[in-house]
Amino acid sequence: MFSKLWHAQPGEEFNDGYLIGTGRLGGMLLGGTDTERVALNNEWLWRGEFRTRDTQKKSQHLAKVRELLLAGNYPEGTMEANKAFSGVQAKGMPNHIDPYQPAGDLHFALDHGPVENYRRELDLETAVATVQYSSGGINFKREYVAHLPCDLLLVHLTADKPFSGTFWLGRTEDPACTLAFQTQPDKLVMAGAFTEGIAFEVQVDIRAIDGSVTVDGDRVVVREAKEILLAIDVGTSSKGGLPADECALHNLPQTSWKELLAENKQLYRKLYDGFELNVDVESSDLPTDERLQAARDGSEDRALPVLHLNFARYLMIASTANAELPPNLQGKWNEQLTPPWDCDYHHDVNLQANYWFAEGCGLGQAVELLMKHIERLVPHARKAARDLYDCDGVYFPIQTDVWSRATPDSFGWAVWIGGAAWLAMHMWWRFEYGRDMDFLAQRAYPFFKEVAAFYESYLITDENGTYQVVPSQSPENNFVGGGTELSVALCVSSTMDVQLIRSVLGQAIKSAELLDVDAGKCQKWREILDHLPPLKIGKHGQLQEWNEDFQETKIDHRHYSHLIGVYPGDMMDPETAPDLWAAAKQSLLRRLENEGNEYSSFTWTWAACLFTRLGDVDRAWAYMIKHILNMSSNSLINLVTPLYVNLEDPHWFQIDGNFSVAAVILEMLLQSYHEELHLLPGLPSAWPAGSVKGLRGRGGYTLDITWESGLLSEAKISSLENRTCTILHAAGKYAINGSDGKEIQCKTEGHRIRFEVEAGKACAICPIA
Repeated sequence: MFSKLWHAQPGEEFNDGYLIGTGRLGGMLLGGTDTERVALNNEWLWRGEFRTRDTQKKSQHLAKVRELLLAGNYPEGTMEANKAFSGVQAKGMPNHIDPYQPAGDLHFALDHGPVENYRRELDLETAVATVQYSSGGINFKREYVAHLPCDLLLVHLTADKPFSGTFWLGRTEDPACTLAFQTQPDKLVMAGAFTEGIAFEVQVDIRAIDGSVTVDGDRVVVREAKEILLAIDVGTSSKGGLPADECALHNLPQTSWKELLAENKQLYRKLYDGFELNVDVESSDLPTDERLQAARDGSEDRALPVLHLNFARYLMIASTANAELPPNLQGKWNEQLTPPWDCDYHHDVNLQANYWFAEGCGLGQAVELLMKHIERLVPHARKAARDLYDCDGVYFPIQTDVWSRATPDSFGWAVWIGGAAWLAMHMWWRFEYGRDMDFLAQRAYPFFKEVAAFYESYLITDENGTYQVVPSQSPENNFVGGGTELSVALCVSSTMDVQLIRSVLGQAIKSAELLDVDAGKCQKWREILDHLPPLKIGKHGQLQEWNEDFQETKIDHRHYSHLIGVYPGDMMDPETAPDLWAAAKQSLLRRLENEGNEYSSFTWTWAACLFTRLGDVDRAWAYMIKHILNMSSNSLINLVTPLYVNLEDPHWFQIDGNFSVAAVILEMLLQSYHEELHLLPGLPSAWPAGSVKGLRGRGGYTLDITWESGLLSEAKISSLENRTCTILHAAGKYAINGSDGKEIQCKTEGHRIRFEVEAGKACAICPIA
């Protein structure tokens, strides 16, 4: 089954539930039969205690930190830098990132006895979750949908005969949150306010068809109804208004359930249907938890990654459809008052990993939220750059929250200046995929200039005229001799930072050339590029991670920061830098061959993406499957944590794990670095035949590809622009025909073929036997 999750029993814990969401609202439903619980979230519901936090003048400490690091005194330089530039003054002290908060829970209990014939299902093609069972000879059915047109969470209850139930709201006990309840026969209301924070309100409208409705304290009791419809909303004061005013914006029309489902399906399918992957393999019809266990026990399930890809697309839509904010560490779903890492926005891989796959399968609406996140942070990031480092441009912290504050708040990790450059990569992709010159001129290029301005004033030159990055970090790794008190060591010009500078300055230059502006700035940027430190190969044949050939404190470290130039970046390739390319692969192999307890939600999927880019298809598939089955120890909780039965990533449900599996699959089907198309570069032997529709490539391309016996059958290519199309690694001969059936002439240059395409007119490329 490529598009359904199902289980034969209710979920026992939060992370066993099914996720639904409009983007603004999130709901996790457990499917309980004695009592149902729907856990509720609003994307803007962050506690708010530190929403006005600010940076202070700290740049006066930079000279001393640089002196220590340049002298090779890395332990003291690292400690002094963290004392100077972190928002907290010692390891273990709480930071000032606000935690993402649960709004509370809707509970209901229907009057019936023991149940049988239970089935719980989430249909990814319709975005409808259902729970069905029988009790006492009566069939009960519950349907749940995040209704995009109304921006409400809906629950629809029916049975063969009139039925009764009790409904109420609640929230985990929280001394720092006051609650007040209002209950009417047709409405449940729970209002909350955090101490020194924001306010919120949960509203549930209750529509009972026939029967009677009464109030019992804070509960509503419905008796002998033919049908019950619940409409759930959550409002906050995060943007200055009253929570009730936000709820008042969303109303449920007086239409039938069938009409409500049809309206939602129409809007949802506009987002979901633009991409489709089919592989010619058998798909198990076992319940999802049994299917996962069978795969762990050794049964081959070659369709499971396709289900995971479709689930990732569903999650992205559920996280973003009506949203203003991008998915955080847990998407939009959290039940904990103190969630891991506060459900924040991590800028050193996690937020980026959420979006590695989005452009490639046509989820541009979701990408727009990342663009807005970047732009919201810019004003405070300018102040932070000046306060912390006396620099022009912008400084993005390693982590932030909904309030868009650029304060460095993680002692031991916070001193890193690469976040803005990494996010700039996604702005460049937005242009590459969409070819929108207005976006480039008005949004992307101005941001590239902000990041470039920071580096122009942050870099220092050594006696050889080389521009050095000091202090510099390779998130989130440490080296022997870097000091044992902190988790991350600082250095001079880490490999990652050098590659990020190359990336963003290259994007700035390309943008300026396309826009025909700022020739003088381009000259300066090229001068910096010409004088950055070279990348080095270490004693193990690996790509060095730091300025010296240090030994890693943890050889199996979960981050591959120094390999960013291979993936997700494009700063290295096997043609222009074969030695570095081979060294990058050796770094990856060495890290994984020493695999121990270091694991995070993105670890193996990032490795799989790297292997696919490096051309090692078998290892790419193996590490993707390893992530999906996830049988390794989790270093942070030291327990075997298989994938949750609902396919969520098990790292306390960290959503980048789900999203980055999709990235692996797209990387296997198409690579389009430098706007050159490499078709089926990592096609696994497990998928000998199949097709993909709506696959998008950099350069403004959309492709439909079919393959048989592991080889390309046909690729239909359309472009947003008139341009020269380049196909990489095109061994053999090809016939290329335009939409009118006429042959298109092509030129062969080594392993490339080039031909002209016209905007909006598809052409077909087929191998000739």
